[in-house]
Amino acid sequence: MDIRKKITFTYVALSTFSTLLLCIIVFVLFRENNRYHFLKRLEDRAKIVASIHFQKDPEKIKYYSNLKKNGLEELIEEEEFVLKINSANSFDYNTKLNLPNEFYTNILKAGKDYFEIDNKYYLGQVFTENNQKYIVIVGARDRRGPTTMIYIVKIMLFGGIGFIFLAFFLGRFLAKRVINPVARITKEVNRISASNLHNRLPEVKNSDEISDLTETFNDMLDRLETSFEIQANFINNASHELKTPITTIIAESEIMLLKEREVPEYIQSLENIYSQASRLGNLTESLLKLTQTGYDGKKQVLDIARIDELLMDVKSDLDKIYPDNRVSIKLNFAPKYSNLLLIPCNRPLLELAINNIITNGVKYSDNNEVFVTLSANQDWIKIAINDIGIGIPPEDIPHLYEPFFRGKIAAKYIGYGLGLPLASKIIRMHDGEIQVQSEQNKGTIVTLIFNKSNLKKNNIKNSNVES
Repeated sequence: MDIRKKITFTYVALSTFSTLLLCIIVFVLFRENNRYHFLKRLEDRAKIVASIHFQKDPEKIKYYSNLKKNGLEELIEEEEFVLKINSANSFDYNTKLNLPNEFYTNILKAGKDYFEIDNKYYLGQVFTENNQKYIVIVGARDRRGPTTMIYIVKIMLFGGIGFIFLAFFLGRFLAKRVINPVARITKEVNRISASNLHNRLPEVKNSDEISDLTETFNDMLDRLETSFEIQANFINNASHELKTPITTIIAESEIMLLKEREVPEYIQSLENIYSQASRLGNLTESLLKLTQTGYDGKKQVLDIARIDELLMDVKSDLDKIYPDNRVSIKLNFAPKYSNLLLIPCNRPLLELAINNIITNGVKYSDNNEVFVTLSANQDWIKIAINDIGIGIPPEDIPHLYEPFFRGKIAAKYIGYGLGLPLASKIIRMHDGEIQVQSEQNKGTIVTLIFNKSNLKKNNIKNSNVES
């Protein structure tokens, strides 16, 4: 069953249940109202009967008799009885009355009661005249009550059936109004494929869930289109970068195998092959690390490390690769608060990311000064890396995290365009944020921010790392 039918039948079922419940309530209240008014009529009759019985004046007896006959509405099968009460538990019984003992008992206790049998009501009430108590019982059949009840039941029955049919058509109309926008979105989505990801769903002006769904889906298409473009560029660039050293190695080998050569020529050829093989190895290792960061981040974050110690290890590695580097690290925190520097992480990967960023600062500033500042408080850990280098043109900044992308200015430096994309993925894997501010020919500031609210505090509490 499709959603449209489900909405229709659900609406009809709820409407039927509500209508049935309303009819039952109306029926019960209407019946009680009829009973109440009929008993009031019997009560008025009982007062007149008592007045006629107690009066000794023939004129007054005639007056009350005429009032009962002409002033009040006629009752069907009306009966009147006046029973003398002899004591608290006894009275003169009339054999024409076939009523239960509980009825008389309740009258003697409460002063008034009624009894119903086969739509005939008996009302009993205690009256006192000259210190003598009497039970006046008036009985009559309620002809109007059942008639009006049948009439109201017919109205509710036919009205309920009509309302159910109306609810069915209203339910279909409601389902159509609700589902049509979704069906339209489904129809439009079916037209979109990998070959036309640039298509978008028509915007909906109403600020409701459908417009939110449309906007969300269009945002998803934007991300998918960007991802497809990045993937296509990645494959093209990776193929080119891998093919170049492999082609060079094969060509160099084929040339050397054409004929015997002198030892210096062999040495030079092997050096070329070694250079291209090293380039191929470094490129493959970078691609593997880039792929590794695509795994589930939770599985990767296994360690608890102090970020200041991690920075010192990065500096130690840089000193080995660039012995004359001018990287300086400044720690902006009080020693007694050093426990604020604890961070759950995959230490080798996080160290690799920071190393890549600092190395870029060294490389693209031609080994000029690079300042690394570490700050921390209860809410965040921040690492700012500031170099005085070539900077980044504004048009290149949106493409910094695309694998193999290299700006025109950076093209003269050795690299593959994988360092910053790899670092970005690792930072995001650790729930961090990377911000880049740069001005061409003046330098670049890269800021890494790790929000404490996103860090796994339970890991820190359970860690054996001591501050």
